[in-house]
Amino acid sequence: MSATDPRSVARIYQDTKDRVTSLVTDLDEAALSTTVTACPGWSVRDVVAHLAATADDLGRGRLTGAPTDQETAAQIARFDGQQLSDIIAVWTGAAAHLDDLAESRGFEPPVGDVTSHEHDLRAALGKPGARDSAAVHYSSDRLLTNLRTPVPLRVTVEDAEYRSGPEDGPQIALRTTRFEALRWRTGRRSRAQLAAMDWSADPAPVLDHLYMFGPADIDIDE
Repeated sequence: MSATDPRSVARIYQDTKDRVTSLVTDLDEAALSTTVTACPGWSVRDVVAHLAATADDLGRGRLTGAPTDQETAAQIARFDGQQLSDIIAVWTGAAAHLDDLAESRGFEPPVGDVTSHEHDLRAALGKPGARDSAAVHYSSDRLLTNLRTPVPLRVTVEDAEYRSGPEDGPQIALRTTRFEALRWRTGRRSRAQLAAMDWSADPAPVLDHLYMFGPADIDIDE
């Protein structure tokens, strides 16, 4: 199967889910209440609840795209007071259903969302890892391919180059990594951090076009 086959995407999603559940399963209540800096107002438990609810909502057709702030608040409230094991059980069942949908209908599970939140959790818990995973590669490729800028931009990562903007005019170049691209494209870096990256020229023309949402209000160091 190719990397873009929905069944391959589903496998990446499942592998990422497994890493997240391994990361949080044995945490005590204090750790589960840890604030997740990359997700203002959310705890570790809240992030897991969001992931479980998103998978469940997508599988049941209650959600057709990225949830709004109001929808994510409702997702987290849905699991209020429940044991982590119960939240994970819902996620496990929902993820299995997404697998079935990938096989039968070509549905692609939300790899970008679960990958971003895996690293939000790792940062909050001080447990970095999996930065060279298939999930990071897949998500960063999608995010960099979809990057749009008003001036020519070349982004170089470990194993590829991505170009955006018009073909004519002075080009700005950025050297970064797939992991960092995942983080700044999804609003996990502050504007100051974006400006301080490895640019070939003044990045001002492209800074406000780098992120899908964000940037972060404060520096996020990982």
